[in-house]
Amino acid sequence: MQRSGLVVIDKPAGMTSHDVVQRVKKILCVKKAGHTGTLDPLATGVLPVCANEATKLVPFLAEERKEYRVTMRLGVTTDTLDIEGTVLAQRDVAVEASEIERVLKGFTGNIEQRPPRYSAVKHRGRALYRWARAGQPVDAPPRPVKIHGIALESIELPDVVFQVACSRGTYVRSLCSDVGERLGCGACLLALRRTKSGPFDEPMAVSLDDGEETVLRERLERKMLTLSEALPGLDHFVVENGLADRLRRGFQPTAESLAGKEIPSLAAGDVIKLITCDFKLVALARMIRSSGAAASAPGKEPLMRILRVFNA
Repeated sequence: MQRSGLVVIDKPAGMTSHDVVQRVKKILCVKKAGHTGTLDPLATGVLPVCANEATKLVPFLAEERKEYRVTMRLGVTTDTLDIEGTVLAQRDVAVEASEIERVLKGFTGNIEQRPPRYSAVKHRGRALYRWARAGQPVDAPPRPVKIHGIALESIELPDVVFQVACSRGTYVRSLCSDVGERLGCGACLLALRRTKSGPFDEPMAVSLDDGEETVLRERLERKMLTLSEALPGLDHFVVENGLADRLRRGFQPTAESLAGKEIPSLAAGDVIKLITCDFKLVALARMIRSSGAAASAPGKEPLMRILRVFNA
């Protein structure tokens, strides 16, 4: 029987995120798999991969904040904004540590960021990197992203190492380029390691570098999180088997169907897990009313809207 769940992979350098997903599918012998946030081939680190029914969780997990350890090379600019691209310019680097730290801190908060020309962002239905490779590079409009925090780790010029926590959609390559421009010497990304993706961090990650496939399969299955465990930040609500079956067939929970049940304290718009008594995930739902308003709702009034259902 094929399992459904989430495994955290320690992505090696040189592999695309798609390559990692295909490898996990082969090792686990599953029909469906998907990741929760692309890492460039240059990058390493935390890549959550969802298998089978867990692929339905990808849209919810992809929104989570990410954390990285970044190595930036000052004085070098490239067409891809990383060290693997064609060098466009090289400059001498003569900046003080205090200036580097000041400029890095200046990028915290809500900022506008332009995606790299070599990225998967779409322009007229075509990825930017395809336009660039065809000799027609396109500058996409800036997009809002959030840098939750930046911490300088070390400086050995021309290289600078720092930690960054950021929102989904942030391009660290663009961040390095923008920092270099503000410093006046240019910069590109030299190395990148994702240390955390939402609730998933490095100690949870499994390496695919060594071992036969049977050994790797045992390792992945041992570390696999259940569907419910993959969403630790959400409150849950236990439903009996009869209601679970109805939910899987498309029933939308009403005040009447949930009468007498204790719903966690939630506001309208919050997402909640509906699970069985043995902790199997049945559905994800968004609250239509707050928990406090549920008691006074008419019997046929829907209390929550089902977003996803999961097979037993």
